[in-house]
Amino acid sequence: MTITSVLVANRGEIAVRIIRACRELGVRAIAVHSEADAGALWTRLADEAVNIGPAPARDSYLNIEGLIAAAKSTGADAVHPGYGLLSESPEFAAAVVDAGLRFVGPSAQVIATMGDKVEARKAAVAAGLPVLPGSDGVVEGFDDAIVHARRIGWPIAVKASFGGGGRGMRVAHGEDDLKAALEQATREASAAFGRGEIYLERYLVRPRHVEVQVLGDGHGALIHLGDRDCSVQRRHQKLIEEAPAPALSEALRARILDAAVTLAKSVGYESAGTVEFLADVANDAFYFLEMNTRLQVEHGVTELVTGIDIVTAQIRVAGGAPLGIQQADVATNGCAIQARISAEDPWENFRPAPARIDDLRLPGGPWLRTDFGVETGDNIPNFYDSMFGKVQAWGRTREEARARLAQALDALVVAGPVTTAPYLRQLLDTPDFAAATHDTGSVERDWLPVEDDRPAPVIAATPPADAAPSASISERIVSAPWGGQLVDVSVFGVRTARSASAVAGTQLDRRSASGGSGGPDILAPMDAAVAHTPVAVGDRVAKGAAVLVLEAMKMEVVLSAPHAGVLEALHVGVGDAVKSGAVIAVVRADLSAPE
Repeated sequence: MTITSVLVANRGEIAVRIIRACRELGVRAIAVHSEADAGALWTRLADEAVNIGPAPARDSYLNIEGLIAAAKSTGADAVHPGYGLLSESPEFAAAVVDAGLRFVGPSAQVIATMGDKVEARKAAVAAGLPVLPGSDGVVEGFDDAIVHARRIGWPIAVKASFGGGGRGMRVAHGEDDLKAALEQATREASAAFGRGEIYLERYLVRPRHVEVQVLGDGHGALIHLGDRDCSVQRRHQKLIEEAPAPALSEALRARILDAAVTLAKSVGYESAGTVEFLADVANDAFYFLEMNTRLQVEHGVTELVTGIDIVTAQIRVAGGAPLGIQQADVATNGCAIQARISAEDPWENFRPAPARIDDLRLPGGPWLRTDFGVETGDNIPNFYDSMFGKVQAWGRTREEARARLAQALDALVVAGPVTTAPYLRQLLDTPDFAAATHDTGSVERDWLPVEDDRPAPVIAATPPADAAPSASISERIVSAPWGGQLVDVSVFGVRTARSASAVAGTQLDRRSASGGSGGPDILAPMDAAVAHTPVAVGDRVAKGAAVLVLEAMKMEVVLSAPHAGVLEALHVGVGDAVKSGAVIAVVRADLSAPE
């Protein structure tokens, strides 16, 4: 069957990437969007776009019935799930096939096995792959977890059985941490993937994250496209990825590649997938971590070094075509490095920073690739993942790729949201990264952002283009503290409609990640939803104790008490939406409260 139309069951930059692959193949592309994403870039690029529901992902992008209805009503004959959201849902894959459509990915049965981290671990053991000590099944509450943890040994990785991308994962260093880690991982996994099951595994302190891209078809062919290193992470989510993985012995690399292919063949894998490992390079050892039964965010660096378009290969394979490529045909040429650009403030503990993009100018050059899901004037909503683009650079050597990516990040302009770009630019120059001696703990241990290194805010080059013609556009020069000195900032806007918050990232109206304002009020630091309220009105709280947990961009943000006292007021409940700057709780100072 030749696929002629694809419904892209995703959003953001990956939806744009898939739509462009469809265009290259001459395939009709159908976009979907929530109410919050109406008019978004991928809907403008697609041949057709369908509104699938309200802003919350559970009512739109995670709504299987709504997505199937959209596919059938538009005449799609295939569905591409992208990454995240429902991409590793066996129920979704089965529903697509049951509706008479092609699912661009592996079978529902394979997803059920390999997308479930517990079952994938069992499959890895059966295939002879090395694994870390773990619970070997889902844990049933704290009492069950503590029994397993004492057997496994500390520290413990508390991990979601479903999903990926670092969501729903916490580390417990002892029994006192375990209960909170279980609760947080369960909530985050439930919000991101609709499933909250948790398992445990020994946590390696200084490993490298090495993964292998595999590609298979329905005719028995399965090959690897080389490896990648994704060791630059925070909160177990990748920030910088590269291909091939540097500083591996050829013997260790060969064993890792062979293990990935062996596992994928053992489960009858079709389409694109990634087998992830933790590598203990010093001891020439590696351990199976998980398999992602979908396209990876970082697939582009593999495409740059192999010349193989993974997305078009997925679509062709889903239509029944043979892979048309053998292992001997795959060669790695040079090196490629990618930086994920997210609306987060690294200098505020990577706090989510949803905002309107007032100006976006992408770097250009013969060896650069930019994959973005937004343009100037688009919004980055708080309901979804914070990543909105990727910048990739290729070089004949790793150093050449690193230098080109550094230049590209210097040239990137994003006005509106605070982003990770300046921080990632700094990381590229660290001696450990340049020498490839870093590990998965380097960000939290060695590379925490320093306030003196915070860059000045980026201001749009021109006043906002969407202001009403009759509005009074004004420029106001203000002085703001930045890096230990005062800097002048030009603020453009409609005097009656725009505020200092329009200049995202400046200290004109900054709220700390604790939600504090220096007084008794706890303020929402961003638009978000209330995920958890650990204390009740009248409770005594110590300074720094958790008062509220917000969820924005699929991340949890803990708001703490600004001082010791009593929770005098709580203006929100679980599930409520809050606006940035709103007073959501009040802690009255009480000298008798615990410090």
